Amino acid sequence: MTKQENQHSLEENFERLDALLEQLEAEDISLEEAFAAYSKGMNILKECNEQIDRVEKKVLKLSAQGELEEL
Repeated sequence: MTKQENQHSLEENFERLDALLEQLEAEDISLEEAFAAYSKGMNILKECNEQIDRVEKKVLKLSAQGELEEL
């Protein structure tokens, strides 16, 4: 399976982040579990940033006048 096939949608990543936040807000979470959830969340955020960057680049390419425009 390639990385592209394994990638989640932006909406799925936001849902995954919400679930991690709920875990982190739990009163009975251990330090190790909190660190693992935090680390996983940071990786998801990195993936979200990459997805947003790709969308921004596509929008720039789709300018009506055929010129690159900043968002």
